[in-house]
Amino acid sequence: MYLRRQKLRKLYILITIVITLYFPTACRQAPEAENPAPSIPEQQITDTLNRADELFKQREDTDKLREARNITGQLRNPNVRDFEVEWKFAKYSLFLGQRLTDPDEKEKVLQEGRDAGKRASRIEPDKPDGYFWYGANLGELAKLSPVTVGYSSVDDIREAMNKVIEIDPGYQGASAYDILAQVEFGTRLFGGKSSKAAEYLEKAVTIEKNNSQIRLHLAQAYLDIDKENQAKEQLEYIVKMPPPPDYIPEHKVALEKAKKLLATRFN
Repeated sequence: MYLRRQKLRKLYILITIVITLYFPTACRQAPEAENPAPSIPEQQITDTLNRADELFKQREDTDKLREARNITGQLRNPNVRDFEVEWKFAKYSLFLGQRLTDPDEKEKVLQEGRDAGKRASRIEPDKPDGYFWYGANLGELAKLSPVTVGYSSVDDIREAMNKVIEIDPGYQGASAYDILAQVEFGTRLFGGKSSKAAEYLEKAVTIEKNNSQIRLHLAQAYLDIDKENQAKEQLEYIVKMPPPPDYIPEHKVALEKAKKLLATRFN
């Protein structure tokens, strides 16, 4: 009888411990399961994205760019992912990340952009947007941390950009080719070649003639492989070309660099 009471007592203690261990976990998890983030009305998503697009057009003001990203981020719902919200958040993250000077903030913004782009590619795997902005953010992270991120990310960046080219070679002004070229530039110590970068950029120029960033990078590739005449042609084209209406801020940067190269290398 005594042994039976002892066994029952031990069983009771064990059950009590199990319940005690489980209960706090259940309490922590319950609110998340019982109170999911409410769905955002479709019209609100449309209106907010339109507002973000307008702010993005004013991106020379970094505060406007940051606001475009912030209001798009407010639309992100972990329970109901929206393709357009995710890829546009990734896009704005890239442009903002390129502007930021604080390394910690820059890394955080680009990481969030990378993850949003990846989600978008899973939501709509037959569209180029998610792959492009995923790979573009990852490429910027690789530049930020070439040893820890860059080397291990090369294959993922290439895979993403090749997927974009497979779906739509002209997407974002044929910039998938440009990113592949940047991978070649960035991996020259590990087998990347400026000649291969030039090949990618030459393909891009046949698709989109007035992408000044691509022409600038092509000129730089030509200079690396001692094709100075061809490099000069690209730089002079940038100086003479009309600014692309949707990419005036980026064209201004390319134009300034082109003029500087012409002054330092060809005068």
